[in-house]
Amino acid sequence: MSILGGISKGGHKVPLLPLNKLRRTSQGLFLLIFLILFFETESKGRDELGYPVKVFLDFDPLIFLVTLLSNHSIIKNLFLLSMITVALTLVLGRVFCGWVCPLGTINSMVGFRTERRWRDWHRVKYYILIFMLASSVFTLQIAGLLDPISLLIRSLSIGINPSFNSIIRSFFDTLYHIEGPLITDLTEGIYTLLKKTVLSFEQPVFRQEIFIAFIFIGILTLNLLERRFWCNSLCPLGAFLGIISRFALLKRFVSVDCTECGSCDRTCHGRAAPDKKGLWRQVECLYCFNCERVCPEDAVSFSLRGKKEGAGLDLSRRRFIISAVSGAIAVPFIRLDMIKRNPNPILIRPPGALSEEEFIKRCVKCGECMKVCITNGLQPTLFEAGLEGLWTPILVPGLGYCEYRCTLCGQVCPTGAIKRLSLEEKVKVKIGLAFINKDRCLPYAHGRECIVCEEVCPTPEKAIWFEEAEVKEKNGGVKKLKQPKVDLELCIGCGICETKCPVIDRPAIYVTSIGESRSKDNQLFLIK
Repeated sequence: MSILGGISKGGHKVPLLPLNKLRRTSQGLFLLIFLILFFETESKGRDELGYPVKVFLDFDPLIFLVTLLSNHSIIKNLFLLSMITVALTLVLGRVFCGWVCPLGTINSMVGFRTERRWRDWHRVKYYILIFMLASSVFTLQIAGLLDPISLLIRSLSIGINPSFNSIIRSFFDTLYHIEGPLITDLTEGIYTLLKKTVLSFEQPVFRQEIFIAFIFIGILTLNLLERRFWCNSLCPLGAFLGIISRFALLKRFVSVDCTECGSCDRTCHGRAAPDKKGLWRQVECLYCFNCERVCPEDAVSFSLRGKKEGAGLDLSRRRFIISAVSGAIAVPFIRLDMIKRNPNPILIRPPGALSEEEFIKRCVKCGECMKVCITNGLQPTLFEAGLEGLWTPILVPGLGYCEYRCTLCGQVCPTGAIKRLSLEEKVKVKIGLAFINKDRCLPYAHGRECIVCEEVCPTPEKAIWFEEAEVKEKNGGVKKLKQPKVDLELCIGCGICETKCPVIDRPAIYVTSIGESRSKDNQLFLIK
């Protein structure tokens, strides 16, 4: 007997519960929750966030497992919430993929008209998972690159959200210049509402935003080959949940009335081969229940009772071994460019970041810290931290500084790569030191008054102070000038002096990572 129940009408079973509509409602609801939390993961004028979108990562068992293997420690929140997803999968199968995952829902929406089937690539995602797990055993954290939740947050934060903001702001700027009080009053009201809800505090600008956006668009374009191509062929989280779903209590049964007409296969959202008797792939089934709904013979049913029917996980032993070995030997090659390298002076991490080695093991490159940075100073790395550190956050003072009274980046980090600090703790953390280039500094190089760096310095006792000096003028006269100097004990490396320096092409004061609190080696004076 099916768990769906049903009544007979015209010789065909009509489900008591329209599960296809219920599934779509569930998908839409979770996507809406995801988007609400995504837009709420934004500064609203207070140094406090409600429920950032990282809660979806907290429910992600792949992020938990890879972080556990790479860091050799359990992160409490990740463990507790991800176990809910595992438990749900053990009872109902891969319902997270078919009913909850926001990236899966977006793929379904984009590819809803695609009927063609691509080559049988469904095994590829398992080899990707094996590679990922093998490399994580050797402390390499790469789950965030391909994990669907991390990928979606990063793509929207860095790739899509800046363009979305730019388009909306440009549209309303254009309307603002159109004469007419009615238009102005109406558009200003709408624009004010958008600024309070979906628009960023300021227009975000990210390096690599076009590159990351095109990767995301490419994933969506794959739906032209096959609906949910990413989910069915490439997603490592789907592969992990598929393996767990082999032990799911909910099972699918096909009676002798099945004529193998293929109706179920045409509506299947996974690569589950529902039209082949005894060969149904439980690990691929997304439990959309379309096969039961469309079967003209009422031959398909789902139940929590009975003996499981279907095919097992069919992986090539040779490819399994190759994937595992490749994951292991890839680690030293990826880290080759970091061997015996001195600390990178421009690799300024957010306050609260763990030591570089531990930070890399935990960071899942989700981009949430960059999204909440109110000055837009946090940017994704490319090769500044090596291949292993791709898309991890770095402070770029040329674009924005670390706000003295902001702790948002630590609040949104899902894995503790950036520790959550109180404001009292945060203001004592050094992320680098400022240095003055006397060849470019106006009081030194050109004999011109300038006190900007000292004015903007946020520390209670100014980290930039002045020394009066006599400067000879061109006409032979002498005048007194205040020349800035940096107090190495008080400077926290926030970068506001570099951001605000009036020498805009290449600031006369700049910040490097030396002196950072998180490292005992990256210090200006190793012997005190």
